[in-house]
Amino acid sequence: MSTPEEHMTDLPEGLLPTTRRALFHRTAVAQAEGRTPSLVAAVVRDGRPVWSGARSMVDGHAPTPDVQYRIGSLTKTMVAVLVLRLRDEGVLDLADPLARHLPGTPADDATIAQLLAHSAGLAAETPGPWWERTDGALRPALGDLLEAQEPLKHPAGRRHHYSNPGYALLGALVEKLRGEPWYEALRREVLAPLGMDRTTLLPEQPHAGGFAVHPWADVMLPEPLTDTGLMAPAGQLWSTASDLARWAAFLAAGDGLVLSADTIAEMRRPAVGADNPDWTSAYGLGLQLLRHEGRVLYGHTGSVPGFVAGLWVSAQDGLAALALTNATSGANAPLLAAQLIAITAEHEPRIPAPWRPLPEVDQDLLALTGPWYWGAAPHVLRLTADRGLELGPLAGGHRNSRFRAEPDGTWTGLDNYYAGETLRAVRAADGTVSHLDLGSFVLTREPYGPADAVPGGVDPEGWRAY
Repeated sequence: MSTPEEHMTDLPEGLLPTTRRALFHRTAVAQAEGRTPSLVAAVVRDGRPVWSGARSMVDGHAPTPDVQYRIGSLTKTMVAVLVLRLRDEGVLDLADPLARHLPGTPADDATIAQLLAHSAGLAAETPGPWWERTDGALRPALGDLLEAQEPLKHPAGRRHHYSNPGYALLGALVEKLRGEPWYEALRREVLAPLGMDRTTLLPEQPHAGGFAVHPWADVMLPEPLTDTGLMAPAGQLWSTASDLARWAAFLAAGDGLVLSADTIAEMRRPAVGADNPDWTSAYGLGLQLLRHEGRVLYGHTGSVPGFVAGLWVSAQDGLAALALTNATSGANAPLLAAQLIAITAEHEPRIPAPWRPLPEVDQDLLALTGPWYWGAAPHVLRLTADRGLELGPLAGGHRNSRFRAEPDGTWTGLDNYYAGETLRAVRAADGTVSHLDLGSFVLTREPYGPADAVPGGVDPEGWRAY
């Protein structure tokens, strides 16, 4: 039986009572130990909300999933989607310098990809007073968002350096190319198709008020609810647990009306910050990545005076979770969201889909499967759905890659070492497949054979004992 502060969906495949109890307990602990006036959280499984819970300092008055909270830098994920839509439409290229589309800013030479990934080297914050607590009228022009004489703190493209003004510039880029305010473009192109009608630029009732909690005493101070003007794309939006559950489902699988699953996958690949195999956090194109308890999560955190938010997706578990609080500091909403995923996965691990054979098979493709050799190193080629292929070393390793079939009979690598590379089946004069060509690497059916296919040839005496 659920508690009064636990909001359950009507889905027949909702979570088990023991799972709900564990999720609610963790949420209650986060609110109590974090000393936050209120907290609301939710879990999404396979694209549908299956649990939400809330706690409040007021007995019997916990927020529902329809109460708005300010979501801070979760706003950036939505701005990034708008930019990727422009790229997918062919309006811009991620390698374009900002000046090609929005000239005259202090960041003219920064590429759009660098702005998305916070690798343009721009300053973290605006000059002048703290932008999150002051009116946007203090920064009326784009030139006011960065120091004109020293906009860069690091060489462009060299390292991750989080930049709020960088996303303000991306919002301005959207406005320039769409010919309307960035939020209006967001509402029309993204929020409305996803049914997120409670995600707004300014608060709409019912909404939480933002507070600061004294670090050494249980007393509070209201935080100002500011309109940050040009800086709004960096972190001003308000949303609800219900709307963000829809956003999490979108980030998990994409939506044909907004952005494809392939582009979402591109957004969550590390662009900077993952330069070693032991990385714990990284950044893609508008999405943060986090390693937590053995799983890779992607999503974003958010923090503005009075509010902290966190939303994570675990692709391997088919789960997402979010948490929203209305205190400047204290409760760690991003950590709580990650913990809710871990709790749900532990209590109810994902049940894999049943194995099923392919509905049809091309015999020519089937003949390509099996062992191939790159020099003397054995590899295995497997046939997957939609005429796709998987190729990898027999002993495993980082060069295992999936390939997408192309209309011209080739395949394009989707991940790991061969991402973007072309795989071709090269035929001999008699029509049989002589070898595979993969970015100039040759794979043959026998170790180093036939000689005419192997670059540099093969010793004419062949394999022999020494």
